[in-house]
Amino acid sequence: MALRRLANLVARYAPHDGAFPLRLPGTTVVRRSQTTSEPTYSTVRPAVCMIAQGAKVVMVGRDVLEYDPAHVLVLAVDLPISSQVIRASRTEPYLGFILDLDPARVGELATRVYPRGVPKASDIRGLYVGRSTDGIVDAVRRLLELMADPEDADMLGPIVVDEILIRLLRTAIGPRVAQIGQTKSGVQRMGEAVCWIRDHFAQPITVEEMAAAVHMSASSFHERFKAVTSLSPLQYQKVLRLHEARRLMLFQRMDANEACHRVGYLSSSQFSREYSRFFGSAPTRDVARVRREGFARKNSHL
Repeated sequence: MALRRLANLVARYAPHDGAFPLRLPGTTVVRRSQTTSEPTYSTVRPAVCMIAQGAKVVMVGRDVLEYDPAHVLVLAVDLPISSQVIRASRTEPYLGFILDLDPARVGELATRVYPRGVPKASDIRGLYVGRSTDGIVDAVRRLLELMADPEDADMLGPIVVDEILIRLLRTAIGPRVAQIGQTKSGVQRMGEAVCWIRDHFAQPITVEEMAAAVHMSASSFHERFKAVTSLSPLQYQKVLRLHEARRLMLFQRMDANEACHRVGYLSSSQFSREYSRFFGSAPTRDVARVRREGFARKNSHL
């Protein structure tokens, strides 16, 4: 019953397929009325994602995670992911809710949930799934109900967001979530590295330069980075470049050669080769297919 009420609210704010930001910054609802045969690619910032109806698969590197209304998906750092809706129809569309995570706020609330110190987390991966709870579902439902009144959304919304985060921190994956806001935790340090790479991804940077940005040795940095993101630092940079090139071609109408050089490739043939290997077809053909299928103007949120 709680999920049904939540699904009805998501459907109200997402009246057709797409992603819809809500009044409160950092909150979004999503609708998809059919399953997707091809992956959707996007680079997503730290967030907790819930499904009110339907199911989805999310992939990064070699990690493949499925989640549904019984689970929450957490992204602890910026990640270039691919995803597919695996359960949806016009009568029962995929309906989701996304809450962006503010590491500082997560850190503040974690000190209240764990006054004697955050328990050691069993894993430092930046993408994981945990069980949802009735309390989390109910808090998200109440947050969406507040969106009907601008004053309620502005004044009470942040309080309910804190409740959602506290309830999430009190679940089995709470210690892993807490790492997002812990100063000098492995996850936060890799989050800093990811931000640095995002700012410099079009430049010819080395692993040693990436490691130096977060004051680590190259070998330790490489090992820790891959543990968190499921990608090596250079793989991560390459995926960012390919995602950005695709975005430039789709939304800014750049041709493949211009997009290639804009994201830092020196060789057009190398760009075309790596793009084809990653997205499944050559740049011009891939972009034409996406436009033809009508997905280019749809936001690719989780």
